[in-house]
Amino acid sequence: MTALQQLRVAMSGPVFSSEDEGYGEAREIWNAAVVHQPAMIACCVSTADVQAAVTVAAHYQLPLSVKAGGHDWAGRSLREGGVVIDLSRMRSVTVDPLTRAATIEGGATIGDLVRACRPHGLAPVTGTVRTVGMAGLTLAGGYGPLAGRCGLVLDNLLAAEVVLADGQRVIADALTNAELFWALRGGGGNFGVVTRLRYRLYPFERVVAGLAVFPIRDARVVLRGYRELLASAPDELTIQMGVLATPAGPGVFLFPTWCGERAGGEKLLGSLARLGTPLSFHIGPTASKDLLASLDVFGGRGRHWALRTRSLHALSDDAEVVIVDAGKGLTSPISAISVHHFHGVAARVPVEATAFGMRENHLMVELIAGWEPSANDDGSRHRSWADRAAEALESQALPGGYPNLLGPEEQARALQSYGPNTKRLLALKRRFDPANVFASATPALVEPGMARVA
Repeated sequence: MTALQQLRVAMSGPVFSSEDEGYGEAREIWNAAVVHQPAMIACCVSTADVQAAVTVAAHYQLPLSVKAGGHDWAGRSLREGGVVIDLSRMRSVTVDPLTRAATIEGGATIGDLVRACRPHGLAPVTGTVRTVGMAGLTLAGGYGPLAGRCGLVLDNLLAAEVVLADGQRVIADALTNAELFWALRGGGGNFGVVTRLRYRLYPFERVVAGLAVFPIRDARVVLRGYRELLASAPDELTIQMGVLATPAGPGVFLFPTWCGERAGGEKLLGSLARLGTPLSFHIGPTASKDLLASLDVFGGRGRHWALRTRSLHALSDDAEVVIVDAGKGLTSPISAISVHHFHGVAARVPVEATAFGMRENHLMVELIAGWEPSANDDGSRHRSWADRAAEALESQALPGGYPNLLGPEEQARALQSYGPNTKRLLALKRRFDPANVFASATPALVEPGMARVA
């Protein structure tokens, strides 16, 4: 019996080979520039299906990858010639309003979780794009609009169900498999397939938030005000900043979120309109369910993407020049720069408490090169734009970077990102996945002598 036949016998969900009609749709991910062609895609509908797929892949010595939200820009969820464990049909969400907790399946997206929490007046801690998968976001970090008040997404993970490299199903939380639970919070998908996750929720039915966009000519005065806000920001205020394309040309955006006392938030954030001459200004009381709607432009599939990242202690004069100059040179209407604010509760978690290694106050700069598919555009000028900006920030950058956004060739930076946690994390990788079955995880935890992704 072939591996394909064995998978089809062992699983309840469908399994597609490259010859099957459903293969193309199952292979789709966020970044359409990725051309990897897996040998087969196992569309799991239960944890038992995941166990079967892991076991069959191991028996036939086939390379393995895991696809949940499919938002990794490098396409590591599609293993060339391998078996893809596709969790996109496992998206159920259960909310317990009494304990203020939600349990999701491994393929659930940010949008799935937010929608399920809405009727209960509760808010989860998430990232900023609703189509992103919660599992991948959580396992390597999870910057988002509530980080100052609630921490990273991974700081709000209460428990996880994991299928290990040998096909065994285990539960990991603070008391059971505590070392695995520690590693899951920051170490990415290197230790198994996470099929279920449980999160802490917050009673934030409404926040003060929104999007303000200013013309690039106002950049210096807007960024001066932004820097002043960062210097005095309480935990309740987290401010995402960046540059995006507008019909009037590049624009500087501020995406603040205030989850404290409403009147104070309205007064503070309303004052942002005086920083320049806004092209648009939509900041005010906002239902938690609507908080992320303004950034949906970055969630659609079918476009080509390449991302770079650098983390900075602060927005220095020199870094400001780099960001403004790069913003003026956006190479397409969908390219952008996004600067994520890390402070407050997120920065007060002891670095040894989770595998996530960067707990000091910082700004994570995300350089997003996007372009529409075209026979006349190979993407080189868009990637070069992101590369130049990243290189210009390098002298001011903190060691490593945000593991969720690092490319496959940035292995050294990935390990640097974990700081004092690196040794412990690598030891746990050897313990839970000695054969490196999950070699395509984001980010890869690879050391000398360990098998690498082909």
